[in-house]
Parts: sequence; C-alpha cells; structure tokens
Amino acid sequence: MELLTNPEFWVAVGFAVMIGILLYAGAPKFIGKYLDDRAAAIKAELDEAARLRAEAQALLADYKRKSANAEAEAAAIVTEAKADAERMAAEMRAALAAQIERRGKQAQDKIAQAEAAAMAEIRALAADAAAAAAEKLIAARLDEKRAGALIETSLKDLGAKLN
Repeated sequence: MELLTNPEFWVAVGFAVMIGILLYAGAPKFIGKYLDDRAAAIKAELDEAARLRAEAQALLADYKRKSANAEAEAAAIVTEAKADAERMAAEMRAALAAQIERRGKQAQDKIAQAEAAAMAEIRALAADAAAAAAEKLIAARLDEKRAGALIETSLKDLGAKLN
C-alpha cells in the first residue's frame, strides 16, 4: 500500500484518467479535424499567394512591355521632333535667303531708280543750263536788224512747213 502514498503514482493515475477522458470525448478527432482545417487554410493561403505572385509577375511583364513601348515611342517622338526641327531650320534658312535676295533686288531697283532720277535731273539741269547759255549767247549776238530778218524768214518758211 505504499503505492497509494506515492505521489508519482497518483500523477500517473491522473494522467491516465485524463488521457481516457480525452479519448472518450473524441479529442483526437477534434485535434485531427482542427489540424486538417488549419492545413487546408494554410494550403488555401499558399495557393492564393501563388496566384497573386503569378498575377504580379504578369503585371510586371505587362508594365515592362508597356515601359519598353513607351520608351520606343518617346525615342520616335524625339527623332521626329529633331527631324521637324531640322526641316523647319532648313525652311527658315531658305526663307531668310529668299527674303535677303528679294530685299537686295529691291535695294538694287531703288538704286537704279535713284540713278535714273539723278540722270534725268542732271539732263534737265544740263538742258536748262544749255538753254540759258544759248539764250545769253543769242541775246549777245543778235541785234534788232538780225532779229527782224530772222522773224521775216521764219514767217515765210512757216507757210511751207505747215502744208
């Protein structure tokens, strides 16, 4: 009976009773079901994580493709802008050259007109000076007797010249 006073014996008995109660109450089924449910939840989370990862990789690939397309489009826009700028610069140079040529021609025309006007004015002044000199010369050399004779001769010739 010494066994009944031994505390380790009572701990072993209590442990055995507890195990018996747990087995009777269906604890292994409950624990197994709990572990199965927990494993299923973890598997579902892993499947969801794998699906999300695949989706993220697809999105990453799509964004990389879009980024490459955007870079190519940007490069094309830059190339086109450079070509347009060069074309516009060439057009501007051509327009400027044409405008310079046109203004040079206008300046030459104005110079030619000014020269013609100056020549006409010089001719007019020369004619006026010649007429004045002739008038002075005639006035100095012509006396009344000669003037009368010139008038008579002119009147006689006038009739013949009019017919």
